[in-house]
Amino acid sequence: MDLEPLYGLRLRTPRLELRWPTPEELAALGRLARAGIHDPDRLPFLVPWTDPSETFVEDFTAYHEGLRRDWRPEAWNLECAVLARGELIGIQGMEATRFAETRTVTTGSWLGRAFQGRGLGTEMRSAVLSLAFSGLGAVRAHTAAMDHNVASQRVSAKFGYLRSGERWPVVRGQPVRELTYTLSRERFSSLEDPVPVEIDGLDGCRACFGADSAGGAGEPRGQGDG
Repeated sequence: MDLEPLYGLRLRTPRLELRWPTPEELAALGRLARAGIHDPDRLPFLVPWTDPSETFVEDFTAYHEGLRRDWRPEAWNLECAVLARGELIGIQGMEATRFAETRTVTTGSWLGRAFQGRGLGTEMRSAVLSLAFSGLGAVRAHTAAMDHNVASQRVSAKFGYLRSGERWPVVRGQPVRELTYTLSRERFSSLEDPVPVEIDGLDGCRACFGADSAGGAGEPRGQGDG
């Protein structure tokens, strides 16, 4: 299908803009990730995709290009570039399968190490949760974090996520404990001090998300939303 309208989608918070990255921006994000996004001894991801590799940037770009080739309204993965004052600082993702039926999304993200610890992760997640709940009409959002990833857990706590379980995936040949969380639309709507979020360009790409029949609200409610 035609994904060109996705380039017009913009999510804005007080300090950030999220948008679909161009090929040039994807390569720049790959270089940012290669420079380091976590302690090498404390992997926060299921796949060790940031481990050293001579073809890291090429592999990073190929992965994201594959997500775009495989995009269907029934199964999509939106990986937004995150910019602060025009500078690329990381990626905020959101994916769904059969969204029109399940009205459920899953989020994940990363930040360059130089940009961590500033509260930007909260604004990033606010942006995609506003897109999910207010823009597309989602009813729940899932996220997960390794048990040692305290920063991610704190962001989830700010939005009122509830623990939904745990799992033990194998990473680098060892089982690791991953905690899972769920946030309902009702709990999101009850936030007392939301991060303001503006959404532009959604109407032109709503069909890409399979949301034209999912009861999307269309207009953001101007508050934050992992």
